[in-house]
Amino acid sequence: MGDVAKDLASGTVGGVAQLVVGHPFDTIKVKLQSQPTPLPGQLPKYSGAIDAVKKTLAAEGAGGLYKGMGAPLATVAAFNALLFSVRGQMETLLRSSPGAPLTVNQQFVAGAGAGIAVSFLATPTELIKCRLQAQGAVATAAAATEASAATAAAGAATTAAGAATTAAGAATKAAAKYGGPMDVAKQVLRSEGGVRGLYKGL
Repeated sequence: MGDVAKDLASGTVGGVAQLVVGHPFDTIKVKLQSQPTPLPGQLPKYSGAIDAVKKTLAAEGAGGLYKGMGAPLATVAAFNALLFSVRGQMETLLRSSPGAPLTVNQQFVAGAGAGIAVSFLATPTELIKCRLQAQGAVATAAAATEASAATAAAGAATTAAGAATTAAGAATKAAAKYGGPMDVAKQVLRSEGGVRGLYKGL
């Protein structure tokens, strides 16, 4: 039991450290992957990773690099507990006798079994994290597109003042969709098929 507790404690501390260091890189990756394709003659929102970091810091501060970290941070202990528990049980079942070393094939089966079990916890966590990471870029792009269209339409029909008002309304509608991890979960459960919505891409 002492070894199990040590494994869980060390795995949890290691998982937290990995999140603190690695999450900003993951955020930038998601921003680059989710940015919309620019219209002809327009430049993309982010020209590269460094540009994404600069613009995120300018617009959202350092906290913008850690958007969506709450969900994986809250589940890192459960993630490691499940991983170590299932792996240990698989190894016990696969051993020919107590204490016998596992073959390569047995190691593969034990690792695969633990990975499958953990995926049922990791998939909702990753979905929530990615929705929060990506929503800033998507909302900004939507606001810009809708505002441009509204300005053009209003300019053809009325005055520049009316266009500005319409554009402001479009930008407001394109504001951030999610207020936090729990809000993402609630909206997905409500509008995307219940629990199945949290397991998209499993």
